[in-house]
Amino acid sequence: MVVAFVAVAKSIRQQCLKRSPKPYCHSNFSSYILFHRNFTSNSKYGVQKYQFQSNRTFILQSATQSVKLERLSDSDSGILEVKLDRPETRNAIGKDMLRGLQDAFEAVSNERSANVLMICSLVPKVFCAGADLKERKTMNLSEVQDFVSTLRSTFSFLEALHIPTIAAIEGTALGGGLEMAMSCDIRICGEDAVLGLPETGLAIIPGAGGTQRLPRLVGRSIAKDIIFTGRKISGKEAGSIGLVNYCVPDGEARLKALELARDINQKGPLALRMAKCAIDKGVELDMQSALALEWDCYEQLLETEDRLEGLAAFAERRKPRYKGE
Repeated sequence: MVVAFVAVAKSIRQQCLKRSPKPYCHSNFSSYILFHRNFTSNSKYGVQKYQFQSNRTFILQSATQSVKLERLSDSDSGILEVKLDRPETRNAIGKDMLRGLQDAFEAVSNERSANVLMICSLVPKVFCAGADLKERKTMNLSEVQDFVSTLRSTFSFLEALHIPTIAAIEGTALGGGLEMAMSCDIRICGEDAVLGLPETGLAIIPGAGGTQRLPRLVGRSIAKDIIFTGRKISGKEAGSIGLVNYCVPDGEARLKALELARDINQKGPLALRMAKCAIDKGVELDMQSALALEWDCYEQLLETEDRLEGLAAFAERRKPRYKGE
């Protein structure tokens, strides 16, 4: 039995360490969705093509302009930022914005130089108000099922990205907006942020991961309280229950996110991937198997040039120059 678990651990480790930055075993967003059998590759909500533009920080923009993906430059090279920009709906997620999110997350997964991703809003006092309910009202039952299924897969794809992800929350993060933030590795909010999963008030339940990710973050009892009542909580309460990692003064969430991103960006890229792999996959295993996975992840890093560079930099009292090799 132990031998079998060790073999599984090695397989997981090898998937996480591959230099080609794909989320675990999924080659792209379309195949990821097919893997989950949520919709076919020719779905009307399927992924559109994206283009990289050289010598510019701007690398992707959806056709609706509602989702922008930028690569920071100079000393911040390696940090990518998804910016939500649909002010007319308070960043509510409709069909076009969902396509933009799909495009952006797949572009990140294929960006070889990416070390960390930030998600923030360009709309004042709102992160994401959730799903676009006005658009939802025009959909038939099949369209609603396709949309919610695609939204769930999109957030699962975000969660499975090989690099650390940070959500910077200012203002409102409700429903699908909070579900997207919970799909990130780290969450930061302003004190005046308002978070919640109000779906039961609409006679439905959170359908894009909320009922599963929230209890894993804050515990079953608190999650039931928040979901059953649909109540909204403040940034300070979110910090006290562990829903967010940091609660900062209003207006400073992105600055804190950038501070963390810069710190993470200085670390070994392969080490970050392996650490995320060991944590995310290890919690699904019993302790003995998880420790075997951890050792396999650690052992694989012993063969990298980055490890030797880290030792040399320490001995020479200088900053390491990691290449992800």
